[in-house]
Amino acid sequence: MDTTQMMEIFRGAVMTGFKVAGPILVVSIVVGLIISIIQAATSINEQTMTFVPKLVVIGLVLIIFGGWMLQEMVDLVHQIFEFIATSI
Repeated sequence: MDTTQMMEIFRGAVMTGFKVAGPILVVSIVVGLIISIIQAATSINEQTMTFVPKLVVIGLVLIIFGGWMLQEMVDLVHQIFEFIATSI
């Protein structure tokens, strides 16, 4: 087992983590920013006003991108198993 191979696997795992978490994080940040602007403009400081829209939008993102996210993670696991099989 070579260190370059291990670094390649770790790099793939980190990049897959970024790709899978990216859509959820970006959407929740954008929705939170929009809601906070609305709250600042209207002086309404209700906590459920930020939580519920984020929850709904994140659920929609998971429905839309869930298959792609799962496929990315499965591809990473296949790469890791393939690496283990070839290195032993």
